[in-house]
Formats: sequence, C-alpha cells, structure tokens
Amino acid sequence: MLRNIFSEYGAEFTAQLLNKVSKLGISVLLRRGFTIGIGDMDTDLEVKEAINDIISESLAKVETLIASFHDESLEQLPGRTLAETLELRILETLNLARNKAGDLALKQDTETAALTMARSGARGNVLNIAQMTSVVGQQALRGGRINHGFKGRTLSYFNEGDLSAKAHGFIRNNYKSGLNPVEFFFGAMTGRDALMDTALRTPKSGYLYRRLANAMQDLKVDYDKTVRDAASKIVQFTYGDDGLDVSLTKKGTLDISGIVRSVVGEQ
Repeated sequence: MLRNIFSEYGAEFTAQLLNKVSKLGISVLLRRGFTIGIGDMDTDLEVKEAINDIISESLAKVETLIASFHDESLEQLPGRTLAETLELRILETLNLARNKAGDLALKQDTETAALTMARSGARGNVLNIAQMTSVVGQQALRGGRINHGFKGRTLSYFNEGDLSAKAHGFIRNNYKSGLNPVEFFFGAMTGRDALMDTALRTPKSGYLYRRLANAMQDLKVDYDKTVRDAASKIVQFTYGDDGLDVSLTKKGTLDISGIVRSVVGEQ
C-alpha cells in the first residue's frame, strides 16, 4: 500500500500520511486504553474438556505407534529406518494435536485484547495464544523430538529406552496452568537452543553480506547493456536477464505510464 501511495502521490505526501496515521493511533489509545491481562487466557469449561480429549487421544495414538514399533508391525516410510519412521509419526501426531487444541481455544466467542493483538499482527501470533491457553506441545530440537541427555534416556527421571511423548519433550500443560519440573526443563532446553541459534546467526549473516558487497562492488552496467566487473569481463549479458530496473517495475512488468507521468510532472 505504501509503495503504491509513494508512486502515485510522491514522498512528501506519503511522509505526511504516515505522520497522520501515527497521530490517529495515539489519539485512539489515549481515549480508549488497550491492555492485556491473565484473564485474557481463560477458556470455557467445555473448551478445556475438548482440549483434554484431543490430547488424550493423541497420547493414546502415540502409545499405539510405539507398540507397533516394538512388534515391528509399523509401516516403514521409504528411505527411513523403522526408528526414524516412528519419530516422524509421533512428531506428526503430537503437532496435529497441538494445532487442533489451539484452534479450539481461538474459536471461543469471547474477543480478548491478546487475540486482537495476534490477529492484527501488532505483536505475537496465534501459536503464542494457543500455547498460553491450551497446550504448549512438542518441543523440537534440531528438527526432531528431544533425544539428547543421559545414556538411553533424556533425563534420569525416566527409564532407559522410554519412547513415550512425555519422556521426549511433549508439554501437555499450558503456560497459564503452569508446567511441571520435567516440562519446564524441556522448555528451557529448546529455549536455550533458539537463543544460541539467534546469537550465532546474526554475525554469520552480517559477515556474509559484507563478503557479498565486497565481491559485487566492482560490477556495473556497461554501455552495451552487459554487466561487467573491474577487468571488463562479462558477468551477465543483460542486467537481471531482462534488463529491467526493479524500482520502476510493477509485478515484473515495466510501468511505462508511471514513468511518463513522473517525467511530465517534473517538467
């Protein structure tokens, strides 16, 4: 929307519009307060029971999958071992249960400030609301269930070889009801992993951009419309393979009428 307004009315009008929209938002908030509280996470009794039924069914299905794995009746996926197939099936089942429980919590008649924030894109998302109101769900570590820890088990609390959902990072409770110590530990594991991943990814992407900028700083479009480097070697026969300036195109086509209007307006 802003790009179209900018192209139609110019930079000065767009800047004024943004200022007016900001002032309008502040005025509305001054007259009508907007805040969230713990009460926004309340769910109806019927919804709670339905969520518990969904989770219980999914956990029963997981136990059936584990039993079929032990008696080797589990249908093996192409290119996967029996153990890998079991992990994928369990992950799929538990994630589906979390999504269903979250959908139930979000379909309540009561419209809360937290839901308004998530749906409008102001802050948070639907998954955050679902984890606060219904079920946190399976904690994923490196794309799978949590399998690291002690020898043959994730925590000393569990028996060796325990393949159940709760022994590999499934959090049945939600953040409002509170987590038990084991669930809290699994949540801390994935939280720390995400924190480290973010901290390490930031300098990597920055260094990659620097290398990319240094590698491309000598490229230019020559008079014969080819892209060449500092030694006049051809990198591309036509800039971008189509010769179009991205800033002057709309949906991949050249906006000739817009260019003409801008030139005529300047004259």
